[in-house]
Amino acid sequence: MAAKSRKNFQVDNLDLQILSLLMHDAFMPYTEIARKLIVSSGTIHVRMEKLQKLGVVSGTHLIINPQKIGYDVCAFIGVFLDKGSHYNEAAKAFKQIPEIVELHYTTGLYSMFAKIVCRDTIHLREVLNERIQNVKGIHRTETFISLEESFRRQIKLVK
Repeated sequence: MAAKSRKNFQVDNLDLQILSLLMHDAFMPYTEIARKLIVSSGTIHVRMEKLQKLGVVSGTHLIINPQKIGYDVCAFIGVFLDKGSHYNEAAKAFKQIPEIVELHYTTGLYSMFAKIVCRDTIHLREVLNERIQNVKGIHRTETFISLEESFRRQIKLVK
């Protein structure tokens, strides 16, 4: 984040408390948050609008356990590009592959690192061979199958 945009961040302790409660339970009504923090529900509403305008909060989403709906394989794919200049085009193509749930532009060994969720290893092989390997600019990939997700969490909000 650039120094200029950091100056514009005006997130205080109340904002962090609101965010912490919502990170624990995104369905918590503003009235409940207000009661817990001993402020008005209007204050919570105004603060949430401010956090959205600042880009601190960009929305909410449900967290679905992929295994419970038949997606039993989680894998990570290290992507080697022919050239770094192929990144934008490759990222745009990867965004069209619904099984890819995260994509990162990285330093180090790989140009890109992707998280992919598939029904089974046959589905994974199809996605790799028929879609990912056909993306222009991809030199090669390395796939790592996750045996277990030990934990997942949001950052801890400390001020």
